Amino acid sequence: MEWKEIALEDGTWITQKMREDDRRGCEYSFCNNFIWRNVYKVLVTELCGCCIIKFDAGGEECFAFPIGGGDKRRAIELLIEEADGKKLCLDSLLTQDKELLEKWFPGQFSVSEERDGFDYLYTVEKLTSLAGKKLHGKRNHIARFKESNDWRYEPMTSENKTECLVMNRRWCDRQQCKWNRSMEDEFCAVQEAIEHFEELSLVGGVLYSGEEIVAFTIGEPLNSDTFVVHIEKAFPDIQGAYPMINQQFVEHECQNFTYVNREEDTGAEGLRRAKLSYYPDILLEKFSAKYIGE
Repeated sequence: MEWKEIALEDGTWITQKMREDDRRGCEYSFCNNFIWRNVYKVLVTELCGCCIIKFDAGGEECFAFPIGGGDKRRAIELLIEEADGKKLCLDSLLTQDKELLEKWFPGQFSVSEERDGFDYLYTVEKLTSLAGKKLHGKRNHIARFKESNDWRYEPMTSENKTECLVMNRRWCDRQQCKWNRSMEDEFCAVQEAIEHFEELSLVGGVLYSGEEIVAFTIGEPLNSDTFVVHIEKAFPDIQGAYPMINQQFVEHECQNFTYVNREEDTGAEGLRRAKLSYYPDILLEKFSAKYIGE
């Protein structure tokens, strides 16, 4: 197998393979793999008519489930052969992938649930209206933001994206007291998304208070009925900035979709609370599988 580092020129063929599967998992996006390529050492190849993605997960070599309309079963057989006695690891599997593994390779894979990787999906209607008692607090925070700020929402463009790069650096400066490697990795991924905004065909939204950017978000269509939000940044000391950019972005950019995928929580306690506080309509299960032999 000839592996290569994922690059912008791979966008067309990889995106086509992903469209053939129409998956809702956030990992099955060219953009996601591209902007995190340096962090996870992402490599790609085509095998049996499928796109195969290889990446580093905490020092362990892992593979995404074969993507596209090719022969997935044969592709996995060849990956097992190439592992040559080592444990083949498949990660970010969806329920249908797990079921196929169990059907094609009964008893040959040890499968485990990966709760930290579950995606949070919400209906567009819910995130737009924030209706009901459960989301009363979100509406209150937005009301406080509107009262306290001379605000406006704008789509992200080649003209204002440079200001978002500046805002991202300022956001990081304000987090220095709790800075860690994960935040450094995220900073780099955000910079990649903004710098390659046009080439990746991304959609963004920017929230202003006066003439200052206080929040922005970036996403893209993920499949036929789901839009995925890859990035959301807001100054945490500005009350209502996070729920405001969330609601405004969905209202302006996501109305042609049924669901919004706001990705996983990575096991971070605060992030999990925040995502659960919007009461997801779908908690998209993910699994990992290791080959244990026949």
